Amino acid sequence: MNTEPSLREAVDSGSPALVEAVLQDEVLWYQRRSELLEMRDLARHWHTTGAEAELRRRTGAEGAVARTRVQDGEFHYVDELSLGGLTVRDGHAAILTYLEPKLCIRTSFEELMERALAHPDQEHAVWAQSTILLAHRRDQETWKAAVALRGHADPIHRLFGAEVARLTHLFDGSEEDPFAGPALELFVDWSSQENDVGVLTQVLAGVSEHGDPRADAALLPYAGHPDVRIRRAVASGFNRWVPAFSAAAREALLAHMTDPDSMVRELACRTVADAKDRDPALADAMAALLGDAEPEVRGAAVYGLARHDDERCVAGARDLRPVPPGSALEHYLDQVWRYEMRRDGR
Repeated sequence: MNTEPSLREAVDSGSPALVEAVLQDEVLWYQRRSELLEMRDLARHWHTTGAEAELRRRTGAEGAVARTRVQDGEFHYVDELSLGGLTVRDGHAAILTYLEPKLCIRTSFEELMERALAHPDQEHAVWAQSTILLAHRRDQETWKAAVALRGHADPIHRLFGAEVARLTHLFDGSEEDPFAGPALELFVDWSSQENDVGVLTQVLAGVSEHGDPRADAALLPYAGHPDVRIRRAVASGFNRWVPAFSAAAREALLAHMTDPDSMVRELACRTVADAKDRDPALADAMAALLGDAEPEVRGAAVYGLARHDDERCVAGARDLRPVPPGSALEHYLDQVWRYEMRRDGR
């Protein structure tokens, strides 16, 4: 007995992850074009009508709709609505955005943005689906539309533009990398003028993806920012590929390793761990975190010391064991094993 949901059931459910699972066989995109068109229309109906309104129409029920934020797939979220014994998720706009390229339908920048902005949450499935789809186009039309949003009065529009521009460069794996220079110039200049914390966090993430002295210079003014989101972006953003950090960047990282926020401390350790700079002050700062209250911070310190061939990682790792399989701590401790192999010449 086949218990797998049909494509119609998956679309009706409002779960983008379920639709992707049903359509995982790419051959079916071509064999079932008429069905995909029908499902595109069904998803669009749910989207334009609204999940709550369609749920009421189908159930005929009155009263309040129960709404809960739930994870859909590995990385994204949607809202789950329940009424009259039926439950549906509000991911129909994401499903529509997923199906259109399979049918060679190019949806306009403006429409994709409108869908995303109806759910102004970067973790919502439709926001992610829209920004990723636009970024993968990697054409000048899309780039210019994203950059133009920098001047928009509404921060959520600026956030959308910043994310599309950042991902456009991030996803460009070509040797030419035509968006690298424009992206660096855009984000360095933008970072000095943006006053919304959410947008600035995205802009600084864009800055940090460039191994250029201008990027570090753009990050430094925000090293002590009162908002933790900004400090996290800075702590993880300094250029790891230079032979040594600048004096100012080194001081900022040392300060971040004593930050009140545990994630800032962990990210600073990760930055130092993966860098080429072997300043003893950086190793001592990581060693000081071996007694941190948070296991993830201690793990990052152990990881960093192991990467720097510092014997203090061995005792630090011993104090962390045992760790859950598949966790970040397991990855951190793997570096200690690698250090011991190097140390013992094995």
